[in-house]
Amino acid sequence: MKGNDVRRNFLEYFQVRGHRVVASSPLVPARDPSLLFTNAGMNQFKDLFLQREKRTYTKAASCQKCLRVSGKHNDLEQVGVTPRHHTFFEMLGNFSFGDYFKREAIGFAWDLLTGSLGLPVDRLWVSVFEKDEESAKIWESEIGVHTDRIIRLGEKDNFWQMGDTGPCGPCSEIHFDRGIALGCGKPDCGVACDCDRFTELWNLVFIEFNRDAEGNLNPLQQKGIDTGMGLERIVAVLQGVGSNYETDLFQPLLNSISGICGKRYGEEKRADISFRVIADHIRSISFLIADGVVPANDNRGYVLRRILRRAIRHGRKLGLEDPFLWQLTDQVVLEMGPAYPELVSSRKVISRICRREEERFRDTYQIGSRLMEEVMSKLRSKGVGTVPGDDMFLLYDTYGMPIDFQEEMAEEKGLALDRTGFEKRLDRQRQKARKAWRGGRGMEAGTAYHEFLPEDCSKFLGYQSTVIEDCKVLAVLADSKPTSELREGQEGEVLLEITPFYPEGGGQVGDRGILTFGAGTARVVQTHSPVPGMILHQVRQVSGRIAKGDRVTATVDAELRRDTARNHTATHLLHAALRRTLGEHVKQAGSYVGPDRLRFDINHFAPIDPSTRQEVEDLVWRKILEDIPLQVEEMPIDDALAAGAIALFGEKYGDSVRVVRIGDFSVELCGGTHVGRTGEIGEFSLMDDSSISAGVRRLEAFSGGGAGNLRRRDRSILDRLELVLKTGREQIPDGVRHLVEQHKAQQKEIGDLRGRLLAGGGSGEDVRIDRAGPVQVVSRRVEGARPGELRLLADRIRNRYRPSIVILGTISGEKGFLNLSLTKDLLKQLSAKKILQSVVKTGGYRGGGRNDLAEAGGEATRLDEVLEKARAAACDAALSLSGKGEGKGSGGNP
Repeated sequence: MKGNDVRRNFLEYFQVRGHRVVASSPLVPARDPSLLFTNAGMNQFKDLFLQREKRTYTKAASCQKCLRVSGKHNDLEQVGVTPRHHTFFEMLGNFSFGDYFKREAIGFAWDLLTGSLGLPVDRLWVSVFEKDEESAKIWESEIGVHTDRIIRLGEKDNFWQMGDTGPCGPCSEIHFDRGIALGCGKPDCGVACDCDRFTELWNLVFIEFNRDAEGNLNPLQQKGIDTGMGLERIVAVLQGVGSNYETDLFQPLLNSISGICGKRYGEEKRADISFRVIADHIRSISFLIADGVVPANDNRGYVLRRILRRAIRHGRKLGLEDPFLWQLTDQVVLEMGPAYPELVSSRKVISRICRREEERFRDTYQIGSRLMEEVMSKLRSKGVGTVPGDDMFLLYDTYGMPIDFQEEMAEEKGLALDRTGFEKRLDRQRQKARKAWRGGRGMEAGTAYHEFLPEDCSKFLGYQSTVIEDCKVLAVLADSKPTSELREGQEGEVLLEITPFYPEGGGQVGDRGILTFGAGTARVVQTHSPVPGMILHQVRQVSGRIAKGDRVTATVDAELRRDTARNHTATHLLHAALRRTLGEHVKQAGSYVGPDRLRFDINHFAPIDPSTRQEVEDLVWRKILEDIPLQVEEMPIDDALAAGAIALFGEKYGDSVRVVRIGDFSVELCGGTHVGRTGEIGEFSLMDDSSISAGVRRLEAFSGGGAGNLRRRDRSILDRLELVLKTGREQIPDGVRHLVEQHKAQQKEIGDLRGRLLAGGGSGEDVRIDRAGPVQVVSRRVEGARPGELRLLADRIRNRYRPSIVILGTISGEKGFLNLSLTKDLLKQLSAKKILQSVVKTGGYRGGGRNDLAEAGGEATRLDEVLEKARAAACDAALSLSGKGEGKGSGGNP
């Protein structure tokens, strides 16, 4: 059975048994800051298990794409070494949300494995939690598994929990016996052994308890089922091979790698590890980029960059020095595109981003290799036998030098590595990254609100009206905790049973407005939804008091709502125009939609040139002028996606979704507010784009009154330019260009004049020339010079005196500056940087530079002192060339 057949067979099995087949969620979890990447099939159903969300189905099945490269689920270093570890893998799973429980889950799993998939019963073993007698009895009495093949294990192996507190429950695992020949030979070898004989196929989790802060297990009212079976593992078993990499899921990739490097998989053990690493990593790379992640130096982008560079490193071990990973991305799309259409639509961008990152790393790696050589050379010259951890970390973190590469280079030079020091630096970086990562806060906040607020308590009616009377106050909060009331001047949050206020979400800001009741008024300054079904109004009590049970009139600021709606519809038009102009690879990577403007971030690998930007703006304008009516409807998410609707980055969608269609130009899933027709947007103006990270461009635009204000501002600027330049509007660019060129010429002329004045303005008292052996040491304090002008003056002096060391000082503002340079004929023997470094610290100056030029700065009052010390150090260095020993040289004035 082929891997694709196994995936299809699994989903069809559960579909005919009443399960909703749910598409895989992205690798980037939606609205779940507790996770860096999706790492299990249950992630997208978390709110269903926590009863924060309700859908039209109570049982589901999925094939979820997963990534495990961080935290406790980190398989990165094992990938390639073992036959079954992966960074990217597919998790088959079936789930129940208060529907069926242990008996049905166990029965489904056994029937599918032994029936549909045909695994021999005598090769299967099961494990249960040692205290879970119910499951053990079902396996023995109802399924017919012999008691000798039911293994009882402890909490470490067979008990699952979502966190330290919260939903949890016992597990039951199904294992496949691959044969005694693969065992460790120990008498107690069994399913709990770490050897390769037994492979865990399927984990069935029975979520039946809630663990409280004291560690007590309290029965859940709604029990759940969460199962997971790795596609790669079950396919390996079904195809009778000893490694996941020998299945048809990986063989085409391994063959492609072989074709690029000219080596065959299976011929050499160490090379095979590199084959497996590349095959695994290119799948992760392709799926991450398809889901909107781009290489960067932090968070998810850093993980992608690390995976890319690890694959490149293993390519080098196969003799691949030039970029090669990008050539493998099409193979991933070919094999997995039918199951994951996002790969197909992102094929070009995956290849381009991959190739660009490979080329960038090649350049960075070459610099890192040279620096490693320099570090080792200096250490050996000093008789030091260990590369410090700080140097290792710099090469690893900044220049991408993997530790094993550093180890190989060090071994060649007979040096060791300070791994302890390196690990300390690495740990400090991890701690810093954890602080920067806002993981878990959103979920914790949602959990806190659920502790004292009812579920599904708010109903949004703002699509129909911006004013609703007789809204019941369900709760009043201060400092995120329930309170009896808010008095005049106080701030807090108000929960209404029904509301016209749109809560912040989908990039759109929350509504503002007022709540009125009797003689009281509360100003709504923001609206948000911490969890689905709950809309909280952040208020400032203007007059009177508001309390639980009050009836209020909720009024949205209609003007702000209209401006926001214009910008939101304009965002949809902009998105569609970008995809038509730049390519279908363009995906939203973030947005802001407010009444003042709109901001739109996209995945794109190059700046957008002015002509293309104008083309995009013109296309949006055409759709506005066509006055296209918007069609909004609710439909099942599967139907919406099948109709071509675009799901947006970072958004979590329920079973039923709202689809906003603008003719045949744009179709998106969107819960935001919009205009009725595109003509209501009015004006539209697209600003310059900018880069906010590697592969992500940010565009800003204005619509309606905002675009009108921008147009009036620009017209005013042009009017003033016409007056200043005394020219017509069409001649303004030529007039500005002429002024700029004239200014540059004048600045050059002024610079030349200052240089001549500085060079010829010295008196016999402020210029000194020391003859130190064959070298002339010229030193001078220059009054009134800028730091940059010292370089020009030094050039003139070096041209006059050869060979020479030139030392110049000046005071600019309240700071002193020192410049030390050498003529080229001294560079093989002396270093300006070293001479300067030998003296500046003693004078409180700091600086650096190159062998030919070094500069430093510090306190103005100590300039003469540092200048003299630099002169003396330069004379000593020059005298060492002629072997005359130490001395200050013979000085004199020109």
